[in-house]
Amino acid sequence: MGAPGREPGPAPRALRTLLCTALLLTGLLATGLAQLRIPASVPRDFWALPENVTVLEGATAELRCGVTAPGSTVQWAKDGLLLGPDPRIPSFPRYHLQGDPARGEFYLHITACDLSDDAEYECQVSRSETGPALVSPRVILSVLVPPKVLRMTPEAGSSVTWVAGQEYTVSCVTGDAKPAPDITFLQSGQTISSVSANVNAGSQEKLFTTEATARVTPQSSDNGQLLVCEGSSPALDTPIRVSVTMNVLFPPGTPVIEWPGLEEGHVRAGQSLELPCVARGGNPLATLQWLKNGQPVSTAWGTEHAQAVARSVLVMTVRREDQGARLSCEAHNSVSTGTQERGVTLQVTFPPSAITILGSVSQSENKNMTLSCISKSSRPRVLLRWWLGWRQLLPTEETVMDGLHGGHISMSNLTFLARREDNGLTITCEAFSEAFTKETFKKSLTLNVKYPAQKLWIEGPPEKQQLRAGTRVRLVCLAIGGNPEPSLTWFKDLRPVTEPRPPQEPRRVQLGSLEKSGNTFSRELVLVTGPSDNQAKFTCKAGQLSASTQLLVQFPPTNVTILANTSALRPGDVVNLTCVSVSSNPAVNLSWDKEGESLEGLAARPRSAPYRGFAAARTVVLRVSSRDHSHRVTCRAHSAELRETVSAFYRLNVLYPPEFLGEQVLVVTAEEQREALLPVTLSANPAPEAFNWTFRGYRLSPAGGPRHRILSGGALQLWNVTRADDGLYQLHCQNSEGTAEVLVRLDVHYAPIIRTLQDPTEVDVGGSVEIVCTVDANPILPGMFSWEKLGEEEEDHSMDDMEKTSKGSTGCLRIHHAKLEQAGAYQCIVDNGVAPPARGLVRLVVRFAPQVEHPTPLGKVAAAGDSTSSATLHCRARGVPNIVFTWTKNGVPLDLQDPRYMEHTYHQGGIHSSLLTIANVSAAQDYALFTCTATNPLGSDHTNIQLVSISRPDPPLGLKAVSMTPHSVGLEWKPGFDGGLPQRFRIRYEAMGTPGYLYMDVLPPEATTFTLTGLQPSTRYRIWLLASNALGDSGLADKGTQLSITTPGLDQPSGEPDYQPPTGQPAGPSGLPLLPVLFAIGSLLLLSNAFCVGGFLWRWRLRHLAEGTSEKTEVGSEEDRVRNEYEGSQLTRDRDTQSSTVSTSEAEPYYHSMRDFSPQLSPMLEEVPYPRGFTGLENEDMAFPGPLYNEVERLYAPSGVCGALYDEVPMGPYDHDWPDHNYEKPRGIYDQVAGDLDTAEPDPLPFELRGHLV
Repeated sequence: MGAPGREPGPAPRALRTLLCTALLLTGLLATGLAQLRIPASVPRDFWALPENVTVLEGATAELRCGVTAPGSTVQWAKDGLLLGPDPRIPSFPRYHLQGDPARGEFYLHITACDLSDDAEYECQVSRSETGPALVSPRVILSVLVPPKVLRMTPEAGSSVTWVAGQEYTVSCVTGDAKPAPDITFLQSGQTISSVSANVNAGSQEKLFTTEATARVTPQSSDNGQLLVCEGSSPALDTPIRVSVTMNVLFPPGTPVIEWPGLEEGHVRAGQSLELPCVARGGNPLATLQWLKNGQPVSTAWGTEHAQAVARSVLVMTVRREDQGARLSCEAHNSVSTGTQERGVTLQVTFPPSAITILGSVSQSENKNMTLSCISKSSRPRVLLRWWLGWRQLLPTEETVMDGLHGGHISMSNLTFLARREDNGLTITCEAFSEAFTKETFKKSLTLNVKYPAQKLWIEGPPEKQQLRAGTRVRLVCLAIGGNPEPSLTWFKDLRPVTEPRPPQEPRRVQLGSLEKSGNTFSRELVLVTGPSDNQAKFTCKAGQLSASTQLLVQFPPTNVTILANTSALRPGDVVNLTCVSVSSNPAVNLSWDKEGESLEGLAARPRSAPYRGFAAARTVVLRVSSRDHSHRVTCRAHSAELRETVSAFYRLNVLYPPEFLGEQVLVVTAEEQREALLPVTLSANPAPEAFNWTFRGYRLSPAGGPRHRILSGGALQLWNVTRADDGLYQLHCQNSEGTAEVLVRLDVHYAPIIRTLQDPTEVDVGGSVEIVCTVDANPILPGMFSWEKLGEEEEDHSMDDMEKTSKGSTGCLRIHHAKLEQAGAYQCIVDNGVAPPARGLVRLVVRFAPQVEHPTPLGKVAAAGDSTSSATLHCRARGVPNIVFTWTKNGVPLDLQDPRYMEHTYHQGGIHSSLLTIANVSAAQDYALFTCTATNPLGSDHTNIQLVSISRPDPPLGLKAVSMTPHSVGLEWKPGFDGGLPQRFRIRYEAMGTPGYLYMDVLPPEATTFTLTGLQPSTRYRIWLLASNALGDSGLADKGTQLSITTPGLDQPSGEPDYQPPTGQPAGPSGLPLLPVLFAIGSLLLLSNAFCVGGFLWRWRLRHLAEGTSEKTEVGSEEDRVRNEYEGSQLTRDRDTQSSTVSTSEAEPYYHSMRDFSPQLSPMLEEVPYPRGFTGLENEDMAFPGPLYNEVERLYAPSGVCGALYDEVPMGPYDHDWPDHNYEKPRGIYDQVAGDLDTAEPDPLPFELRGHLV
């Protein structure tokens, strides 16, 4: 072979051409030979021909073809399409040939047959050398497709409601299938014959659907049964079925009445009848109702679905009116064509409801009496019989008539002779019948046989006896025998005696009822004697018999009357009065008096007297005046024998003009906004026609107004009176006889109102001033002015050195030699007894020269002098009037035009503050002494503030014990200057006589009080307090402030400690000589461990210095923060400063509590907490928070754990403290300048905390 990509040479190309030509000739020769008929040595034929095959869709089919033709090609054809000789038949993945070709087995195997496989197939054998081509007869592969669905109308699975006997149409359609399915309908399991079916083409070729329709006529027996549509096909093993449930509506059966008892319809009146009615069958179940004579009486029924029964029970009480009534029970439902009915007619048995006897049972003796007995209607009729006592009487006549409700009326008449001995016997009519054997019906009356009485008389007081009027007299009338009982009627002077009808009148006559005792009858008359009973005749009558008696009664005058000759009297007129006693027994004497004063009268001629008594008369003459109006003139009639007097009076009616009485009120006092009543005390006859009030010439409306009303008696009532209502009110009264007038003054009292009060009132210290309070009030009282001083402290309220005076409506408060503590708010109180008292506030302003706060010993502010930090200096002073601040640095006035300096001033009352902010602090330029001077027109004052570098803290001050128990002690102190960094406190203590020291860290770090626990009772301790920050602790030379205490014993009470004052140097501990050696060894061991731990903590503390300083701003309690937020402060920007920013982002000012400052001033605006870096007041005893030390600190994050902290400064690995000699004079370092320090000595400060190198 040549190399790739080269053309073949001439020789190989020619050789290849020759080979191709030879091969072509060989092929042509072979083809020609194949077409020649060569006698076969082996016969060619089919030993197995294919047959028709039927298969279900999805199944596997096999067409068999057996051939005896060696060397021949065999293949299958489908509908004339050759499938190819390849046994795998690639074009048809589901087709392949099976069998052994060597044996002539060419079986066409088709898997998962579908409709596309339904075709004609033939097996073809190609021509070969041994014989011609062979073709088998065509066979058919039939693929059966079963129906997948069967749809029914109505919808399968539903319930259809049909009416029995009506024809309905049901249709059923199958899904695609091959061949077309058969459809059969089953009704309640029985095949329906009337079915019409149609076969239609399916959705694909060779598929069919069958639609069948059946006509169904449901019967009542089909109710609840299934109507089934069944589809069958050769492709189905079992037919598919769908069905609907038939709900067949059909009418119920005829109802049945279940009558209780043997005789249907027979009942008795009053019987409680319960009739059940039952209707079976029906869909829906029957609706039942009861009717009586065609009218509904009950529509309640119940159903039992399990038994398909409807039941209704009629409950009724049978009455006699129900005789012949028809009761029927009707049943129907929604499909009933008519009403199913069952009825029964009632046959009612009832007795007579009553027996009546007609005729009078009262008759005179020996006369005939006729009676009739009648029974009410009954069924059946009754018989009547008569009884007199226990004796039966025979009737004279009997009659039977038709009655109500189909019954009968029986009547019996009886006539017999009335005898005296039959009086009081019972006459009875009895009704009976065999139908009512257990009952008896009868009517009874009592006979009354009349006969007269035998004797009549009266029992009472004897005649001619004198009775006093008002005496109770009893008269009794008696009679013997007689029927009816004698009525015994009383008469007085031939008029019947009756009791008085009105119940409110006294019962002077009581008429008793008729009483009987055996054969004797009596009636009592009880009366209280009066004038009309004098010589009156009282008679009792009983039928034709009568009896009489007469009474003699003594009585006082029945009526005393006064007669006047005139009715209208005026002052000076004469009146003639006559007194008449109408009747009395015996005669009386008459006398006159006026309002208890006896009058002389003249006897007059009397008239005739009633009641058979005596009359009398007497006259008197009077001259009247206005004072006699309404006076009574009395006439008295006296009977000496009866010792009784009867009086009558005549009231004089004197007409006169109005007159004001002496008790008329002329001045009325009232409080403002309240009610006032101006009374009227007046006499007049007739009453005044009108009361006319006028005020300041204006007439008040008699009909009233919004604030006044004239009462019926003339009084004037006022509401919500004001001071404008004060004055004279004139009242004018008038009647038909004349007029009168009166003046009434209204004095209105009102609460005081302060009119003038100068606020504020100013005075210089030592001067005098007068505070004048002028009011408007009524009344004006001498002691109504009082003064108070307002303040928080009790001592501020003292006003003993002030003079208080008042004159009229003006009160004065005089202050001589004014003092500063007298400044403040004063209250003028005026109380004249009318609420509320008036109160007026006035501020006394005492002007004084400035007083600057002077921190002790010297105010210090710490800041890093690296030209990136800032510092804020606070200066606060008191003074009135306003103060002007000036600043100097080392005695030289500060140029506030320099952009590095910014000043803020605050003014609140007498408190003034100046905040000087220094930006980009430089150690060379700004570590200096700053002086703040406060000036006002009365003088000036100043204070010094030293700006220094960040350093270790100063020792705390004032360590003391505030409480003590046997096992603990409470400590309190004041922190010193913290050196510009967060500081914390540690307590070192020892027990006297015990070697070694114990340490306790104070938590929280910023606390200034701490309770030291774990102490022993009755033990003496020495305690030291040390302060420390990131740069070291406060003076290890003297170990801080020392305190000696002794704990109390367990039997001693706990309380305030008796401690020794703190000393500068602690005494050395006493102990055995071996203790110092052991202590030194132990200290070395502890020190070696502490150095490693301390180195790590030192670097950790410096690394978190930023968090420490910012957290320090949150030290103050929430109460301190709120207390530092004040309103009403005045913020001013002075001297054209360049910015109002108090702090920068790199340096946050921190204010330490000013605990040693004595003046108590109000809080200023600049002390309100800033967003970061500020804290509130910690000491709650101070009246206002104020900073003593103003600190500005720098945030740093040093790195490293052990070894030198900074590369810039050589420093020993454990040299974390300042040299001791630097703290021998704590203030000395602040007097030096950075250039005066020894630069050769290693600086213990990190480079970031140093100031500028000079």
